[in-house]
Amino acid sequence: MTNRLIHESSPYLKQHAHNPVDWHPWGDEALAKAKSLDRPIFLSIGYSACHWCHVMEHESFEDPEVGKILSDYFISIKVDREERPDLDQIYMTAVQLLTQHGGWPMSVFLTPKLEPFYGGTYFPPVDRYGMPSFKKLITALANAWQTRRAEIDANAGNIAAAVRDSMQLAPSGSQGFAALSPGLLQNAGRLLDRAFDPRFGGFGQAPKFPHPTELRLLLRIAHRFNDDNALAIVRTTLDHMAMGGIYDHLGGGFHRYSTDQYWLVPHFEKMLYDNALLSMTYLEAFQATNNETYREVAEETLAYVMREMTSPLGAFFSTQDADSEGIEGKFFVWTRGQIEQLLGPDDAKLFADVYDVTPQGNWEHHNILHLSRGLDVEAKMLSMPLGDLKARLARCKQTLFDARSTRIWPGRDEKILTSWNAMMIASFAKAAQVLDNPEYARAASRAAVFVLTKMRRDDRQLYRTASVAGSTATAKLNAYLEDYAYLIDALVTLYEATFESHWIESAQSLAQVMIEQFWDDADGGFFYTGKDHETLIARNKDPHDNATPSGNAMAVTGLLRLAKLTGDADLFDKAERTLHLFRGLMERSPMAAGQMLSAFDFYIGPVKEIAVVGSATQPEVIDALKLLRRPFRPHQVIAWKSDSDDGPLPLLKGRPAQGAVTTYICENFVCQSPIVSGDALRATLRG
Repeated sequence: MTNRLIHESSPYLKQHAHNPVDWHPWGDEALAKAKSLDRPIFLSIGYSACHWCHVMEHESFEDPEVGKILSDYFISIKVDREERPDLDQIYMTAVQLLTQHGGWPMSVFLTPKLEPFYGGTYFPPVDRYGMPSFKKLITALANAWQTRRAEIDANAGNIAAAVRDSMQLAPSGSQGFAALSPGLLQNAGRLLDRAFDPRFGGFGQAPKFPHPTELRLLLRIAHRFNDDNALAIVRTTLDHMAMGGIYDHLGGGFHRYSTDQYWLVPHFEKMLYDNALLSMTYLEAFQATNNETYREVAEETLAYVMREMTSPLGAFFSTQDADSEGIEGKFFVWTRGQIEQLLGPDDAKLFADVYDVTPQGNWEHHNILHLSRGLDVEAKMLSMPLGDLKARLARCKQTLFDARSTRIWPGRDEKILTSWNAMMIASFAKAAQVLDNPEYARAASRAAVFVLTKMRRDDRQLYRTASVAGSTATAKLNAYLEDYAYLIDALVTLYEATFESHWIESAQSLAQVMIEQFWDDADGGFFYTGKDHETLIARNKDPHDNATPSGNAMAVTGLLRLAKLTGDADLFDKAERTLHLFRGLMERSPMAAGQMLSAFDFYIGPVKEIAVVGSATQPEVIDALKLLRRPFRPHQVIAWKSDSDDGPLPLLKGRPAQGAVTTYICENFVCQSPIVSGDALRATLRG
């Protein structure tokens, strides 16, 4: 049995291609059929790494009776939320309004006018958990459609109106610049401190998510106000995550979240965006603290992405499943016997003591590798030099990693998403600077070339997603605000890693398209969908950070950085106006506006515009760039040119070399006296 989803590129949709459900992808055919037959739409939204999506498929969508009811009375549409986040945002808002909770799989029922009248998430195959069976639910809804149609239409209209109202973001009452004060950042620090778990790190109790955006904000608060408490929150959280089971101690990289407050038992899926944001967070924490563990975690996470999540064409894949062989976490966990067989008695005992491997297991009769203590503490308890302990554990981990690699691997969603790739490009480009590793710059550049050549139309607009087959790539779907905003910011970071001017030129081109397609002239800020996008029941501005930063927050971030490098006043004005629009959200809900607050921190600066002049082969130039890149300095942009080439940036024009290296430190393109020599730069930065 095969349905229309067999022709889709999304692995998640293809997973449902052999269900006995007459599935349609979202599109004109399905929507026209719902109108012509006057049938309700069953809209099911999920993603490939979603455990409960797979459960509901097996329990309900593989049931022929369910398939027959859906085929007889509904138009069934399956959507990959990662391909169509616009639909996911709108209808998740509806589900949350109806049920006070949300999640995936999302199950929502629409009129042919696309207005929702009933919704939920997972429904079981039989009555349980206080929920009706899915079969009973769709039977009841099919009957209601026939007997209570007027009531359904009226309710659906009211729900659609409520969705539109909830997505409105009114301009802040005060438009004066005084309203945007550093007090917004201090207030955010206080509220984040209240939510902080001082024992195990993180925010709130179980389940625990990493919150990298908030951690990066706290690094900026610590830097601006010399706030030791903000820095302690970051360090405690990063330390416990790096020791916990949420981190893959053999292969590097982070799982999605922890099901407990201790960071021990993760939901085992691995998302590209988590690893992009967390590697960036650990890099910045390394800059701020010089903690070598943070550097190691960042390097291991980037190594995981290069090894397991990079396509042959250089772009990055999306996710790895939590399940293998139908069992969540099976690929990642161990028994004590397996460890002993592979390592031998002496190494096995050491490894088991350090990583909490017991005969009975620490999770469902198996062991999730984690550290109860830091390795420095373990070394002291074992009376062993720390270097010797690390070397011995590294040999053990390599043996176990090699053995694990022979297991049946979790599934991998190999679609390429523009925004997620942009986040990963930014992290690799940042690592190239902080860790002085050109291999990272090459990885970032390859992915950026892919996106800019394979995922951009002739009119310069971006595509949202692409699939790779061998040496070819097929892109489709309109890109969203986040795709443009993340990529603009990533290209600025990539310029600062390579100083290749074409990255800035591409960022400028994308910024113009983003403004043309998404900018709201009436109230300011950016809509989530472009003006050329299909008409849906609502058009929102994506105000809140979720697992990833909001599109508006990243638009402000990227535009401010680009404006500081190029002197483009219009870009700065658009960013400034958006900050004012979001002022109320930043004050009321800083955990929903962490990235916007970080952008605001950059906005109030003061931002140092730094021009470095000198031959790239000169040791003093190399040393000067290290001095500028290595510490945590969130309020700067850097440009470079050789002695003779002015380049396209105003920041570089008219800045001559006056020695082996000359550095100009400017604010608003007004520069201090040239700093000649690396020693002089070192003294200036120290001061």
